Formats: sequence, structure tokens, C-alpha cells
Amino acid sequence: MLPRSCCEAGSKTDSLIGLTDDQWVLIEHFFPNKQVSPQGGRPERDNRACLEGVLWVLVTGARWKDLPPEFPSYPTCWWRFKQWTESGAFLKAWNVLIQLMIDLKQIDLSSLLGDGTFAPSKKGVRM
Repeated sequence: MLPRSCCEAGSKTDSLIGLTDDQWVLIEHFFPNKQVSPQGGRPERDNRACLEGVLWVLVTGARWKDLPPEFPSYPTCWWRFKQWTESGAFLKAWNVLIQLMIDLKQIDLSSLLGDGTFAPSKKGVRM
């Protein structure tokens, strides 16, 4: 079982959406920063800032282009989310955090709801 402090308030963020420092420590290895090449180039935006931008969009349901200015640009956050989703990094990190919350009894999985409102059935397909 992971330490209780991993999901308690007061561990960095003022936002209800952002990650605490303890949560970030648990998942940061899934999002390694790329080094600037010897030929130069622009350094990448911070992965934690991009992840928090992604979480903001996912939690609020807002459009990517409505991402507030305190996060990296929306194309950067979207591109990073796409890369992390395709590589499996996002799902691995998500699973670690969900398991932590289950272990701390902060999620009750005894009753779940599946809402098909946004997943209409295909016309002409028999079930």
C-alpha cells in the first residue's frame, strides 16, 4: 500500500485538477523529458505542465483551444496526449493513480454506471 500522503491535500497544487507533488513522483517515469540534441533546437515543454493541461481539458470537457494560458499551448498538450496515449504511457500512469486511490479507499467501485449517451449504436447493426 502506498503512503497516505500521496493523495492528501496540501501537497502542491491549488487546483482541483492538478497533480500533487507526491502523485507526480509516482508517475513521472512514464513521461521522460527528451534531451535537446547536440545540434541545438528548442527544449521541450515540461511534461508535468503538459499533463496538467491534458487533465484540465479532460476534467472540464472544454475544447483544446480553450486551454488557459497558465498551461503550455493547446497544440503542445494535444500532441503530447496523442503520443502518450499511443505509447501506452497515459494509461499506465492512470492505472497507478487509480490503484492508489482504490488502496486509500478514496474510490468506491461497488457501484458503477455506464452511460451510452455519447456512444450511439450503428444504424442497421443487430445486437
